[in-house]
Amino acid sequence: MFPIALGIATGLYPLFFYYTSNFTLVSSIKQLLFFVGLFLALPAAIFVFVQFVTRKTNKAVWRERLYTFFSVSFFLMFIQICLLAEAKPLYSFLIVLLGIAAAYLLYKFLRKIMALQYILAFIGLFSLVPIVYKQLTYDSDWMKQPDAITQAKFVTKPNVYYIQPDGYLNFSEIEKGAYQYKNNDFKQFLEKNRFTLYDDFRSNYTATLPSNASLFTMRHHYNNHGFNLSEVLNGREIVVTKNPVLDIFKNNGYKTYFLPEWPFFLTSFAEMGYDECNFTLEEDVSFVGKGYYKQKDIFEPLQTFMAEEIDQPKYFFLQVFSPGHVEFFEKDTEGIEEERKQYLERLEATNTKLEALINTIVANDPSAIIAILSDHGGYVGFEFMEQIHTKTTNRDLLYSGFSTQMAIRWPEGTKNFYTDQLKTNVNFFRVLFSHLANNPAYLEHLEEDASFVTIQKGAAKGVYKCIDDDGTIVFEKL
Repeated sequence: MFPIALGIATGLYPLFFYYTSNFTLVSSIKQLLFFVGLFLALPAAIFVFVQFVTRKTNKAVWRERLYTFFSVSFFLMFIQICLLAEAKPLYSFLIVLLGIAAAYLLYKFLRKIMALQYILAFIGLFSLVPIVYKQLTYDSDWMKQPDAITQAKFVTKPNVYYIQPDGYLNFSEIEKGAYQYKNNDFKQFLEKNRFTLYDDFRSNYTATLPSNASLFTMRHHYNNHGFNLSEVLNGREIVVTKNPVLDIFKNNGYKTYFLPEWPFFLTSFAEMGYDECNFTLEEDVSFVGKGYYKQKDIFEPLQTFMAEEIDQPKYFFLQVFSPGHVEFFEKDTEGIEEERKQYLERLEATNTKLEALINTIVANDPSAIIAILSDHGGYVGFEFMEQIHTKTTNRDLLYSGFSTQMAIRWPEGTKNFYTDQLKTNVNFFRVLFSHLANNPAYLEHLEEDASFVTIQKGAAKGVYKCIDDDGTIVFEKL
């Protein structure tokens, strides 16, 4: 029993630590089985094997040394995976050296090492248990609609293309603050292609997942359903498995397509609710990672699916992971000016990509509705993105984080462009469905056009409204 107990001790704390830090990324049963196998079963099997092959030796000290080597090496290797989501060669080599050193210097303290590992695991439970409890008691009532919009019947059924460029700032903001950039070429391109531009548009939340969770439910969650600053409980399941927006399109006979450049929304192995996707869970999604380990082109599958002759209207969600934002952590930032320079370089490359997407869609599907709506701003002006969680009432900084590009190519002959209703991400699909159903009653239940941030420094911790319904800077704790 000792080898098995030693194996469990080696991986138990890393297992708890990984789930505490990354629960929204690894919430599926399939992933739980994988990590139990990696962190617990594998080291236990190794220790049982060591016991078996050394059973006839008279020098028990070699068994103890092997136990110590694997115990220390596996423990540190697992911690590396927890922190970096990968095993880097240099760090792994250093870990092996530490394991060898421990085998010679600390083998007499093996049982104390094992006891320490169990103590760490026990302490780790205090962080993990509240997360598991929150998952088990999760209440999705916040997603319920205040009216019957989920039963909306479309009067017209054009194909709909929703393009989401990550971190793309609105034209009304990009010449201000730290950006000081004229994005006129792309603006003129959109105007030439009959896009209606919505100035001063902004997101309601600070990061991709909370922004999209609100967007596709058409409701506010107020950041009250997450474990960290950029995640939302069951957020990936909300986006790719089941949400009111996807249900409404399907109820109206649409075939649905999800074409992302990166599998960011798929890392939790959430069941695919879209009819088609350019990624498959079996071949393209890793058990370890944060969704940025495999990039795919979206042009080829888009052209293939556009050419698909079916007796159904089509809805596409095209996710473009650029221009992005400044570095998230302080340790990675290169300073305000360099981060600005790199952002604008990515923006120019993104413009080229968006133009190609739009030209392809317009040429092949001229009657479609095409919407470009980003998830949040680029955070230029901040040294690093995490600074948004420190209290600030600086107007340019807040709008740098929340301003989002919004442009819609409505079908020719459209008379109402909803400029009074389209102000923030949360209400986009409700307005779109009101238009397609020709039912203005759905506009009576628009969500508040406010923006929210979770504050960690500079004020009492909590969720704050930082931009109100009118676009005014405020600082009001919820």
